[in-house]
Amino acid sequence: MRYLIRRLIFYVVSLWSAITLNFAIPRLMPGNPAEIIYAQNAAVFSSNPNALKSIEASLNLSHDPMPIQYWHYLVQLAHGDLGVSFTQYPVKVTDIIMTHLPWTLFLVGTSTFIAVALGTLLGIICSWKRGSILDSILVPVTTIVSSFPVFFLALLLLYFCASVHNWFPTGHAFDPGSAPSLNLPFIGQMFYHAALPAFVLVVTTMGGWLFGMRNAMINTLAEDFVTMATAKGLHERRVMIWYAARNAILPQVTGFAMSLGFVIGGAFLIELVFDYEGIGFFLIQAVNNEDYPLIQGLLLFVVVCVLIANFCADMLYARLDPRVRRG
Repeated sequence: MRYLIRRLIFYVVSLWSAITLNFAIPRLMPGNPAEIIYAQNAAVFSSNPNALKSIEASLNLSHDPMPIQYWHYLVQLAHGDLGVSFTQYPVKVTDIIMTHLPWTLFLVGTSTFIAVALGTLLGIICSWKRGSILDSILVPVTTIVSSFPVFFLALLLLYFCASVHNWFPTGHAFDPGSAPSLNLPFIGQMFYHAALPAFVLVVTTMGGWLFGMRNAMINTLAEDFVTMATAKGLHERRVMIWYAARNAILPQVTGFAMSLGFVIGGAFLIELVFDYEGIGFFLIQAVNNEDYPLIQGLLLFVVVCVLIANFCADMLYARLDPRVRRG
C-alpha cells in the first residue's frame, strides 16, 4: 500500500507539472495565431480595420494576465473541454483527437507489437545460439539498420518503392475519396497505405528489443537454476523458454508497457514523411500554425497516456518482482 501511495503521489505531481508546462509553452512562443490567419486572408480582411480584433474574439484569444488564463485553463480541463482548434475552427480539439487517434493506434500500435514480438523472439534465439551464424549476422545487421535516421530510411523507401516503382502509395491512410468503413476493400487500403511506414517503424525499433532480450538472456543463462535444469536433462526448448526466457523477459514486459504510452503520440517524423493523418502529423501542423488549443490538447493527451502506461508498468513490475515494493 505504501508503494502504491508513493507512486500515486509521484504521478499526480507529474500530471500537474505537465499541465502547467502544457499551458505555458505555447503562450511563450513568439507570434499570434490571429495574425497568421489575418495574413493568410489579407485580401478578404484588408478592408476591415477591426478584422484582427474580430479574429481574436472568434478564437477566444485572451489578453488577461497569465495567472487568470491559467485558472480558466484548469477550469476548462476539469470540465473535459480542450477548446476549439484555431486552424479548423469551429471543430473541437477532442473531435480531432478522436477522429485521428485510430490511425495512429493502427499504424504505430501494430508496428510496436510486431517489433516487440519479433525482437524478443530473435533475442531469445540469438542468445541461446550465441556465436552461431544467425547471431553473427543478425546482431550487426540490426545494429546498422537501427542506427539509420528514421526519416532517412523513410524517404529512401518512399522514393524507390512509391515514387519510382509505384509499388506503394506515396501517402495518406487510405485512398483519397474513400469513406472509412469496415468492409474488406477499405481494410485492404488501410494495410496497403500503412505497409511502408510500418516497415520503417519495425526495422528501426526491432533492434533495441532484440539487444535488450539478448543481453538479459545471456545474464540469465549464467544463473544456477538454468545450469541445474540443463543438468537434469530437460529438453532444450523447455529450458530456453520456461527457465531462461521466462525470467529474462521481465524488463521486456516493463518496456513494452511503457512503450504503449508513446504509441498514442505517434511517430512524428514517420507520419509527416508519409503524410499519414495521425496524432503526430496533426501535432506538427498545430505547432507550425500556432494552434494553441490543438497543441495543448494533443500534448496533454499524449502525456496522460504515457503517465498511465508508466503507472501500469510500475504496478506490473511490482507484481512480478516483489523486491520493488520494498524499495
